[in-house]
Amino acid sequence: MTFTGQRVLVTGGARGIGAATARRFLEQGARVAIGARREASVEAFRDSLANTELASATVESAVGEIGTQAECRAVVETAVARLGGLDILVNCAGVFEEVPFEAVTQEHWDSTFRVNVGGTFFCLQAALPHLEASGGNVVNLGSDAGLIGFPPSSVYSGAKAAVVNLTRALALELAGRIRINCVCPGNVETDMIQHAAEASGEPHAYLDAAHRRAPLQRMGKPQEIADAVLYLASPQAGFTHGAILSVDGGGVCGF
Repeated sequence: MTFTGQRVLVTGGARGIGAATARRFLEQGARVAIGARREASVEAFRDSLANTELASATVESAVGEIGTQAECRAVVETAVARLGGLDILVNCAGVFEEVPFEAVTQEHWDSTFRVNVGGTFFCLQAALPHLEASGGNVVNLGSDAGLIGFPPSSVYSGAKAAVVNLTRALALELAGRIRINCVCPGNVETDMIQHAAEASGEPHAYLDAAHRRAPLQRMGKPQEIADAVLYLASPQAGFTHGAILSVDGGGVCGF
């Protein structure tokens, strides 16, 4: 797959799966804008490319919060202005926290849905005219938690389920205008799951369970999720539209 000259915005692109995805696009010749909350995060991503073959690659920043319509529009418009257009949007920005049902607060509910669902929806809305102009496409990041439920994360599971069905509904509504697909990762080796493990109070047991949850008996690597994103964004997936692709080591098969 090659993306030479393609203009890509990866929200949440400075860390974890987002950073791996941005790097994969750069390796294939794309020009990438990193959506992040802080300029320092984008600078850290650029620093990670120093002394590599990607040191001279185009990495723009699109700094801002992701969630409300106005916030998402600002991030997308910054990326478009700096890249000179937009060919691919990867909605990777997300938040995850395990909170038992009875401990869920309004703040936790609002922040989880604002970023995971609102960010996905409103970034796509802002990007649509630019993607139509370029014949572009969108890849959303869902989660296996949005397909099977993941206690004690009812709020996160609900938010990611919304991302999955937003993808399906918008694939129908926007058919013939842009392509849109969704990748649903399982447990992946990122700082996000490491934080969840530490918050559990029993990090070794938590990570051991995460490894055993998938039939392949391991967690995924961010690069493996990135490869799935690149496939769906590529011309090779030209007839793939509204797809929900699980990349979870077979985890959804066991529930």
